[in-house]
Amino acid sequence: MAFDLDEKLADGRVGFFTDTSVCIGCKACEVACKEWNAVPDDGMTFTGMSYDNTVGLGADTWRHVAFVEQRRPLGHQEPGVGDMDFRWLMASDVCKHCTHAACLDVCPTGSLFRTEYGTVVVQEDVCNGCGYCVPACPFGVIGKRETTGVAAKCTMCYDRLGAGEEPACAKTCPTDSIQFGDLDELRERAERRLEQLRAAGAGSARLYGHDPDDGVGGTGAFFLLLDEPEVYGLPPDPVVTTRDLPSMWRHVGVAALALLAGVAASAWRRQS
Repeated sequence: MAFDLDEKLADGRVGFFTDTSVCIGCKACEVACKEWNAVPDDGMTFTGMSYDNTVGLGADTWRHVAFVEQRRPLGHQEPGVGDMDFRWLMASDVCKHCTHAACLDVCPTGSLFRTEYGTVVVQEDVCNGCGYCVPACPFGVIGKRETTGVAAKCTMCYDRLGAGEEPACAKTCPTDSIQFGDLDELRERAERRLEQLRAAGAGSARLYGHDPDDGVGGTGAFFLLLDEPEVYGLPPDPVVTTRDLPSMWRHVGVAALALLAGVAASAWRRQS
């Protein structure tokens, strides 16, 4: 079960720190991800939702850049549009590579596995298309590809990590909004950046997914946000969906034993 992985993930775990305060919405990460991982086109249709053409993560969208328009300033900055307070919130979302990963718990074939870097990867050639992982993910990251029927999501460029390279999205990001490295070092860096932003007047800034004591044990891809998580389409208090499985199985076992005891008692009374 994923609940026992904390100690194993303590050493050498890598991840993403996404500082949304410097994201410019260029979508270079989306393009780099698709090109390196051969992720299929996902429609590129006009959604009418600002500049967001991919809407969310899925089997054919492993990086999603959100655009949120708000009529309020960012800290002490001048919006540059007359007297109107205005700001864009932009953020590149990705699979969280959770410490307690429900997708690992429910996969019946071993298609999903934990790598030596602490990341979670789907082996598409092993996936049987059952789809159990799709509703298990509390972030709605995983999807099933229409053309093949198998699950797919971000691998944190597992092949590049093995060659000593950073993931394509982080390599391409022109503002270092997406930062890759040792997870503990990234968390320390994120804390320092949060203090800088709050000192600059961004009182709504916060870290999301960095806390090892949250409902998923902390994530391998965490974020510095400038507003509530819901504004970016993120769950405010994510919990691993398989949290109650152990107690459920214990209750099933107790019920089964009680049933067997009842059957045995009934049979004994018949023989008496």
